[in-house]
Amino acid sequence: LAPAPWDRRRQLLMIGIKGYELPKTALPPINLVFLVDTSGSMYSPDKLPLLKKAFAQLVPQLRRQDRVSIVSYAGRAGLVLKPTPGDRHGEILAALEALQAGGSTNGGQGIELAYALARQSFIAGGANRVILATDGDFNVGIVDRGALETFVGDQRKSGIALSTLGFGSGNYNDAMAERLADAGDGNHAYIDTLQEARKVLVREMGSSLFTIARDVKIQVEFNPARVSEYRLIGYENRVLADEDFANDKVDAGDIGPGHEVTALYEITPVGSGAEQLPPLRYGRPAQVPASHADEVAEVRLRYKLPEQQSSERFDSPVLAGQLRATPGDALAFAAAVAGFADALRGGARMPGWGWTQIAATARAARGDDADGERAEFLRLVEAAQALVEPPRPAGAAPAPAIPAVLPQEDDL
Repeated sequence: LAPAPWDRRRQLLMIGIKGYELPKTALPPINLVFLVDTSGSMYSPDKLPLLKKAFAQLVPQLRRQDRVSIVSYAGRAGLVLKPTPGDRHGEILAALEALQAGGSTNGGQGIELAYALARQSFIAGGANRVILATDGDFNVGIVDRGALETFVGDQRKSGIALSTLGFGSGNYNDAMAERLADAGDGNHAYIDTLQEARKVLVREMGSSLFTIARDVKIQVEFNPARVSEYRLIGYENRVLADEDFANDKVDAGDIGPGHEVTALYEITPVGSGAEQLPPLRYGRPAQVPASHADEVAEVRLRYKLPEQQSSERFDSPVLAGQLRATPGDALAFAAAVAGFADALRGGARMPGWGWTQIAATARAARGDDADGERAEFLRLVEAAQALVEPPRPAGAAPAPAIPAVLPQEDDL
C-alpha cells in the first residue's frame, strides 16, 4: 500500500497470491497432446517455424513417465505422432521438424482427434492436457464458437484441460483463444520470441500444467470510513458477482505450483480531496466497529484443493499502518505496467502520467532482472511511445490524445 505515482492524493493497493513451489521430481506425470495449426497462414517465421523451436525447448524436460502426441490440422486433421513416452526425445523432435504449413484451417476435426488421443493415453492422477497452437481463428469446417466452447468444457469435466498458445499477428484472435482456454480450465499465452517460449513452456511449465488450488476467487471489501472510492485496474473479463464468491458451483481460475496472480486497486482515501464522483444525496458515513477502525480493507480468498468440491476461505485485513511513503520496487513496477496499459488506451485514467514517467518508474524499479523480462517491458514502452508519439519537427503541434474509458470493478 503506497501513494499512486500518478496522483499522490490516491493510493495503490497491490494484492498478490502465489502457489507453493514443487520440485520437478515431485511433479506428477503429464499427458500432452499438441494440436498444431499447419494452415498456409502459419508459413511465416514468427509462426510455425517459431512454434517448432518453442516446442523443441520443452522436449528435453519430458520424462519417461510422460506421454506426448502431436496432431496437425490444415484442411483435415492428421496424426503426426501417436502417444509416445516423453523420454524418446529424438522421435518427438523429428515429428515436430516434419510439420509443414499449407492448406486451409479446420480446427474442429483437429480438436476432436486431439481429445481422442488424450483419452487414449489418459494418466490417472496426472496432468492431461491438449495444447492448441495457432495464429488465429478457425476458418472452415467448424461448428459455431459456442458449441466448440461447450465441447471443450465437457472434456474438462472428464479431466482433460485445454491451453492455447498464440503465434504471429494480423489475423490472431486472442479473444477466442482465451475463451477456449477458460472453458478448458487451461492457460492462454502469446509467444513472439524464443525467450517468451522458454518462459511459458519451460520455466512456467509446472505452474501451467499442474493444479494445486481450483476455482480461486478473491473478494475485497473496503472500509468506507477510510476509503471513499476505489477501482480495480484491469480484469474486465474476470469479474464475479458478489453472490458468486461464496457459490462453489461458479467456476473460477486455477493456481499451479509457483503461479503468481497480482491485482491492483486505486484507492481514494476519505478527505483526500481527490474524489471523482459526486457525494451521495442520502449517504451517511458508515459505522465501523472500533476493532476494525485501523483497517483499510479486508481481502478474502476462496479456493478448492484439487480433490475437493467445497471451498475453503482465508481472510486477511489490510491495515492503515501498512501504508508506505513510497512504493517498493514490486509495486512501482506493477504501477508502471498498469500505466502502460492505460497509456495504450489513451491515458484517460492516469492524466499527467505519460510515456516518459512510465518508463522512468519501470527503469528505477527494474531490480534483479535475471531473465530480462523487465528489460523487455522497457523496450515495449519505448516502441509504443515511438509509434504513438513519433519525433515531430520543431514547432509542430502535439498529436491529440486517444480517448479511453475503463470500467470499475471490485471482484475477481
